[in-house]
Amino acid sequence: MIATIKVNDNGSLRVSGNVELVDGEGNKIETKEAFSLCRCGLSDNKPFCDGSHKSNFESVVRAK
Repeated sequence: MIATIKVNDNGSLRVSGNVELVDGEGNKIETKEAFSLCRCGLSDNKPFCDGSHKSNFESVVRAK
């Protein structure tokens, strides 16, 4: 399955498919087949989204 990353309006990056997530030192971070990454910086579970962005983060990205 091809990997996809969806930029959610006012929210996280939704990652689906076969991907490997690594930290800044190259250490693998365990994931599921689909997961959400924090974009707002407010999550207590970084790099994953915990919903902290609700009512505190605005960003709508569209392809040009």
